[in-house]
Amino acid sequence: MNKIELDALMMYLDFHPGKALGQNFLIDNNLLEFIVRTAAPQPDEIILEAGPGFGVLTRALLATGAKVRAIEFDHRLAAYLRENIDDPNFQLIEGDACKVPLEPLVPLEQPFRSIANLPYAVSSIFIGRLIDLPNPPVQMLFMLQKEMAQRLAAKSGTKNYGALSVRTQLLYKTRILRTVPKQVFQPQPEVDSALVLFDLLPETPTLELRNKVSQIARSVFIQRRKMIHKPLSALFTQEAALAALKKAEIDPTFRPDNIPVADYLKLAEML
Repeated sequence: MNKIELDALMMYLDFHPGKALGQNFLIDNNLLEFIVRTAAPQPDEIILEAGPGFGVLTRALLATGAKVRAIEFDHRLAAYLRENIDDPNFQLIEGDACKVPLEPLVPLEQPFRSIANLPYAVSSIFIGRLIDLPNPPVQMLFMLQKEMAQRLAAKSGTKNYGALSVRTQLLYKTRILRTVPKQVFQPQPEVDSALVLFDLLPETPTLELRNKVSQIARSVFIQRRKMIHKPLSALFTQEAALAALKKAEIDPTFRPDNIPVADYLKLAEML
């Protein structure tokens, strides 16, 4: 769908995009083809999509034979999708991707993926919910705000490195595939975007250990300018914190953003 077609459709439906909802619709068919070609969906595989909008990406995924389960918050768009996508492989869930129970939508043991042009307003929460699943996606391919993409892919020792970087990279090899100019969306967002690929690592920690890493990362990065032993002592005790840091061979004077993901995992194991 190009800009002229989208503008005509929105006019026909008397639809006005909500800025607060991050409704910026993809109008570049070359980029759409790149996303689908990169994802290479397989027939009958389950793909979870959040924020399908007018279904441009949804239709392209369905055309490959994939089973798409899409979560749409806007009731106007949900009504449009119900009326205009007639495919047995399409399941629409009308609701908030930040709140809708995800586990009933994805198989407990069968692999699935998540592919979406994520609304900026839900991206961090939705990704956090996916990585907290007992059975997280084997791959995620998301269009994200460029700043968010840089945070997710950031390495320790950089200003963008934070709790979400740690939680994501604990499970995924995270790569920014390409930056995307604002001109490929209608209406245009105020910032550029990036297409990010997340590949599940061959070996991942247990859910219990992941939860412990998340608890530690969230707590220490709230006070990212302090030496790590201070927020860690507040979360546990000073004795337990210092003992765990010593066993994990982490300098207690380091700040949270100087500690790589692997060391956060070791720290969680010691605690």
